[in-house]
Amino acid sequence: MLTEERYKLIIQRLQERGVVKLQELVDLLGASESTIRRDLIDLEGRQLLKRIHGGATLLNQKSQEPGMEEKTFKNVQQKNVVARMAAKEILDGECIYLDAGTTTMAMIPYIEAKDVTVVTNGLSHVEALVSKRIRSYLLGGMMKTHTKAVIGSIALQNLDNFRFDKCFLGTNGVDVEMGYTTPDPEEALIKRRAHQLSGKTYVLADSSKIGEVTFAKLFELKEAILITESVPESSRRSIAQKTKIIEG
Repeated sequence: MLTEERYKLIIQRLQERGVVKLQELVDLLGASESTIRRDLIDLEGRQLLKRIHGGATLLNQKSQEPGMEEKTFKNVQQKNVVARMAAKEILDGECIYLDAGTTTMAMIPYIEAKDVTVVTNGLSHVEALVSKRIRSYLLGGMMKTHTKAVIGSIALQNLDNFRFDKCFLGTNGVDVEMGYTTPDPEEALIKRRAHQLSGKTYVLADSSKIGEVTFAKLFELKEAILITESVPESSRRSIAQKTKIIEG
């Protein structure tokens, strides 16, 4: 295969998936690892992609995040499976942190535990919780317009007033080496602090997030329990070695 043909296929795969692994390109193109590495270096020099550990991403792709409306209609069935399993982990009388995001939002209709107190940084979440007569606290701070998540230094200060039995966090990426990641460093700070203030942390991720890597790291896989509807067989063993998995 000619070099320019490989380049075209690499960019095409990146446009389809956003992030691509080195081994995936080796298998796709039938070229050696050293050849693919040289291709990625050249394409990065042309400002067509950005190399990351073990692969490549489209420029700026890792720091872009879809809005709440867009995410609401993606992988709906998978998110509901994950949300239902996560809600079962809440026990009567617990104080929990519920992260902003569509998968954690989907948990709310399934919460059956009694006398639960919820702290959240999601505007849509607190509205749904109140309508279900669940005792709720909304963090103060700066509101992200497209995700309706409260972030920033004021939100972090608010968060320090609480301690949680459990927290439930969304993520945009689950990777064995890179851990849990999200596009926005400001939102990552909130998620990380909630994790630190919780007795137990659950990360909710449908299978489309597994193998993905985005810009800001939350923490390592071993620091939380992963709830997902399905783990790809290619990743199951390596992820299971790092963390407990609750799978639908």
